[in-house]
Order: sequence, then structure tokens, then C-alpha cells
Amino acid sequence: MTPSKQQSLRVAIGGLGAIGRSIASRLDQGIPGLTLAAVSAKRIERAEDFIATLKNPVPIVPLGKLANEADVVVECAPAAVFDDIAVPAIEAGCLFIPLSVGALLPRQALIDKAETTGARIIVPTGALIGLDALRAAAEGKIKSVKLVTRKPPKGLAGAPYLVENNISLEGLNEPKKIFEGTAREGTVGFPANVNVAAALSLAGIGPEKTTLEIWADPALKRNIQHVEVESDSARFEMTIENIPSPENPRSGRITALSAIAALRGLVSPLKVGT
Repeated sequence: MTPSKQQSLRVAIGGLGAIGRSIASRLDQGIPGLTLAAVSAKRIERAEDFIATLKNPVPIVPLGKLANEADVVVECAPAAVFDDIAVPAIEAGCLFIPLSVGALLPRQALIDKAETTGARIIVPTGALIGLDALRAAAEGKIKSVKLVTRKPPKGLAGAPYLVENNISLEGLNEPKKIFEGTAREGTVGFPANVNVAAALSLAGIGPEKTTLEIWADPALKRNIQHVEVESDSARFEMTIENIPSPENPRSGRITALSAIAALRGLVSPLKVGT
């Protein structure tokens, strides 16, 4: 339901990294129907410095208390604290917008819980493209969905899959395929890198049937996502080249903008797209 002019949805943000600060700043600048209500952060002093720059400062609260302050809870924190944000939000019946989408895949219980509490989980498109077309195709029969992710090596450094398999990207001078498997396997091995694969699988045929390739390419300056879909209604390919965040090369600048667009869509009188 779109809030009236007298009402605004209160938004709380879990995590004040590059994405969280971008979302908070845009809300503070003003989006009709939305109000920044609270934030949570690991580094309190840094968060206090940021809050002091806002026109309308808000409280910094523990992750588990965000839902007490808001109608909408946005998660943009490390996946390790996903439950600390998601569980209270869903139990409180909030609108929950996760950016660590890969963390949803092994948590079907949270989706089931939302059915009983009245909560809604809204996954932004993020650093991807064409989820509206994929969702439409999923109303028919989808034969296959494939995602090929290509990133500069520094955008993949430290991923658990690389550490566990002793794969080094140091001194790489040509493109190297470092992973091939399902979206579910990819989100486990690269939890900070391929939330796009999780979002794609949720919109389409699921994490076990969505295939994923990950390439490290030292020649790249942008994160490239290429999607191929075969269905009974359409065949389509989509490519997006995302400019990495200067603060976090694992994420694209468009990720924060996608979350802002998702928030705006909650209250806008006109919503374009499926």
C-alpha cells in the first residue's frame, strides 16, 4: 500500500559500508514517502561521524533492534550477520530488502516465516539486468539460465573458494576461469561476489538449475555480468558492465542505486517493470 502524503515508510539500514552510506544519504536528501529512521554499524565511531553529516541525524542501534524502529529494513552488511538483521525484521512483519541475496538461498525457513508474520522480502535487481524479463519467462517454462561473471582479480580476492582450493590470482596476466557450477555452489564459495547469481536463480529456475561461471580477468576495469536464457516464450541474452565501487571493488556502484530504486518503488504512484 502506498503511504499517503501524511505518512512515510520508516527505513532502517543494517550496515554502513559504501552501499549503506549511499542509501542513507539519498534518503536523507529526501524521497517522498520514505524517511530514514535508524542505522546500525560495526564501527560506531565511523558511523557517528557519518551521521553527523546528515541533515536529519538518526540513531545508531544494534542490528537486532532495527526492526523496532522501522517499517522497512535494508540489509547491506556482511553475510555473516545476515540472520541478526533478517530474523527480527521478518518476525516483526517488516518489509525486508536484502543485498546479501546469497544468504537467502539456504534460509527457506525465513521465507516461510514471512508468510505467517506478514513480512515481505523484496530482492533488488542489484548489479544485474533483466530480472523482469526472467520473471515473466518463469510464468511459462524456462529451459536454461546461465550467468557468466567476469571481474578484475582484486574484486575476487579472498573468496572462500579460492582460499580452500589454493587458487592464487597474483600476477595473473590473462583471463582465468576460476569456477564453474551451480548458483548455489557459487554463492557459498563467493559470498561477497555473486549475489547476482542468487537473485537470478530466485527470479528464474532456482539455484540448482542456474549455472554459473566466474572468470578473473586482469584486463578488465569493470565487473561484467552476462546472462543467457532459453525459454518457451523467448530466448535472450543480457550483458551489463558495472563500474566497481571505489571503496569496495567486489561490488558495483549500481548496487546501491538499485536498492534506492527498490525503495522508491514501494511508495511511487507509478512503477515501471514487471
